[in-house]
Amino acid sequence: MTDAQKSLRAQMLATEHWSLLASRSTTQSEVLTRIAIFLTLVSAGLVTLGVLGNATQFRGWFGVAALGVLLLLVILGLITQKRAFNASLDDLMYVVAMNRLRGAYLDLDPGLAPYFISSADDDEAGSIRTYYAFGPRPGQILASSAMIISVVEAAVLGLFAGGVVLGLGGAIWLAITLGAIAGVGSLIIWMVVGFRGYRDLFERHEPLRTASDA
Repeated sequence: MTDAQKSLRAQMLATEHWSLLASRSTTQSEVLTRIAIFLTLVSAGLVTLGVLGNATQFRGWFGVAALGVLLLLVILGLITQKRAFNASLDDLMYVVAMNRLRGAYLDLDPGLAPYFISSADDDEAGSIRTYYAFGPRPGQILASSAMIISVVEAAVLGLFAGGVVLGLGGAIWLAITLGAIAGVGSLIIWMVVGFRGYRDLFERHEPLRTASDA
């Protein structure tokens, strides 16, 4: 391969790299905006219920209004939560793709290897190294955007489930119990969904470069 060909390939790889960076940034920005909007709606909804409660003394049509507001928040939260989980997988795809490009850079010039902090391997181990360049960070998943939206959605779903039980004439202890079960169950289900999506991505992905190939 001539120097001119190497230069052309490097330019094409750099263009693709910047495209992936821009797409990753746009996706993260859009998801954070959605989460912020949802959290604002949750706050506004709870304040609205407080005002309505004071106005109606928590009687009459307050129960119907409360369930309506909570149902709307549950639906919006479900949509936002699904988008957040999809964005997490998209982000992983961007990381894997950029790892692959680094591998192409090394094919052009192996001497660049010491200057890459992120991995040049586009397999699962390579993505982990890129995400945790300086070692695993406890609480990384717990503090993620997907986990935040999952916890809030679980709380709203629990409130809605408890409200339904009370609306049907159930005892307060039953409403609290079923509400807690619904909230915790929702959180567990979405954690399983997220893990399965992660595993499915790498089961279908065929890496071009792994650590064993170096």
